Amino acid sequence: MTLSNEKPLNSFKLSAYEIFVVVLLALTQFTVVLDFMVMSPLGDMLMKSMGLSTTQFGLSVSAYAFSAGISGLLTAGFADRFDRKKLLLFFYVGFIGGTLFCGLAESYPQLLAARIVTGLFGGVIGSISMAIVTDLFIIEKRGRVIGYLQMGFGASQVLGIPISLYIANYWGWASPFFMIVALAIGICLFIHLKLKPVKEHLKIKSERNAFAHLWHTLSQKKYRIGFLATSFLSLGGFMMMPWGSAFAINNLHVSSQQLPILYMVSGITALMIMPIIGKLSDRYDKFTIFTIASILLSIVVLIYTNLGPVAFWIVIVMNLGFMVGIMSRMVPAVAMSSALPEKQDRGAFMGINASLQQIAGGLAAAFGGMVIVQKDKFSPLEHYDTLGYIIVFLSIISVFLLLRVSKLLKKSSLIEKDEQS
Repeated sequence: MTLSNEKPLNSFKLSAYEIFVVVLLALTQFTVVLDFMVMSPLGDMLMKSMGLSTTQFGLSVSAYAFSAGISGLLTAGFADRFDRKKLLLFFYVGFIGGTLFCGLAESYPQLLAARIVTGLFGGVIGSISMAIVTDLFIIEKRGRVIGYLQMGFGASQVLGIPISLYIANYWGWASPFFMIVALAIGICLFIHLKLKPVKEHLKIKSERNAFAHLWHTLSQKKYRIGFLATSFLSLGGFMMMPWGSAFAINNLHVSSQQLPILYMVSGITALMIMPIIGKLSDRYDKFTIFTIASILLSIVVLIYTNLGPVAFWIVIVMNLGFMVGIMSRMVPAVAMSSALPEKQDRGAFMGINASLQQIAGGLAAAFGGMVIVQKDKFSPLEHYDTLGYIIVFLSIISVFLLLRVSKLLKKSSLIEKDEQS
């Protein structure tokens, strides 16, 4: 393991099967991320069609996050005791069922229950995917792999969200969920038929039972620092994201026809920037890239949350800044955190890490729903700027936490070199 400032990339090419795994996991992420992300652009439509308040909509978003977090904690102790392929299949099938339930919901209680079920299964898939990545790819490849894997996020905006909004305008808000179900069934078949078992970690025998393994992972100081760092990254995003479409339409006067264009342009930017950031994270210091991105994101947040009605091109530019800042923070942060756990702890670490992120995000979404006020369905959102100031403060804290992670990794790298020499 090495964290030098610059490294050649030619000696770390991906094999054909590794490329297949990355594509398959990226497609899996695409459906899971789209299922969650589509709630934001559908937010204005949902609040108006179901008569939801900002607090109710915030709870419908946080319900997914809370259930995902609880599910992740409950399964973390078992995550390193099974073939990761079987775990991925089990939770992905459950995710498909929950998403179908979302599309069939006809009232707010049913929608809330459907989001809880989807979160119980879908929220664990990301951590399983990350455990597969850390098992199959060395650290020198991991930045690029995570960059490509996170392209599912960008693809959900380039293709998924615009298409979802388009069909929602014709067939109702439930139609995007049915589309996700159809796509996910095809991906599930590929996982079953083509993905090789991932069970190398099972060769490392552990005398601990599932709960002892969970406690062991939680008790490690360096792991706790990683958990805390990634949790703070989630707080800002979840606090702001659910209100994206409502703020754009009611405050910035973006039309419902312009909204798909806005998400598409932002998604294209994410698709372009993530592989670049992934390569830069493998070649240069990951913490430096994260810090620069945090400064950029803070500036954009302060400007955007204080905007009133402006030209559409200004809204696009601001959202491009968002995408560059968010992705440039996410890729190096995830790559750094993934290097913390030992092989026998990776599944539990990723599960706990994802759970705490989801729980933190759920708290942030619920908090955002209480801070933001909307007098009626067509009024501007109030106090959105307050969320912006809070997000900048949280971003500063996350920089200091990732600095500690970076120092831990460099210290670990020096110890490994001493042992090998």
